[in-house]
Amino acid sequence: MSLPMIASVVDGMIILRRQALLYKDKKEYDANNLIIAGKWIDMANDGQSLDEIDQAILEALAGNARISLKELAQEVGLSSPSAAERLRRLEERGVIKAFTIDLDPAAVGYPLQAIVRVRPLPGQLHIVERIIQDIPEIVECDKVTGEDCFIARLVIRSMAELDGRLDRVAERAETNTSMIKASPVKRRLPPLSLKG
Repeated sequence: MSLPMIASVVDGMIILRRQALLYKDKKEYDANNLIIAGKWIDMANDGQSLDEIDQAILEALAGNARISLKELAQEVGLSSPSAAERLRRLEERGVIKAFTIDLDPAAVGYPLQAIVRVRPLPGQLHIVERIIQDIPEIVECDKVTGEDCFIARLVIRSMAELDGRLDRVAERAETNTSMIKASPVKRRLPPLSLKG
């Protein structure tokens, strides 16, 4: 079966992107992909297939991931079986990856947090990545573009712990650490509506 494609040119490369959802055996498959230089690259769901009910489900779950199915169904105006089916499809498509908790580090003994920018020394990128993954106090880390390669969030019990946690990284990378004073924007959902 041939899929509709969108073609565009970026930096001299032809990019083809599938723009359809496939249905087979009544199952929905996310078929959003890129073809760059002959390689398939899976793309995350881009929100185009989220209708208003899916958006309402996600917003309700973002507010309370422990909401009962009955309450969720009432909140979004569906029957419980319909809400369960919508939820199952959002999970299957990878829109919902997990139901989790939002832990306050200070409440479990980590009152201080820092953002650590990491720039590995030449030839040390993969080693530094493994070191970062092995430090349990680094609770989040992104590989980024620009001068730094990683931006990590570190939790510590006291300022005295800071150097000890970063010593292994500092042997193989330059680090720049900023202590977090406040978080004016907590982790939140991106805009789900395609409308401006």
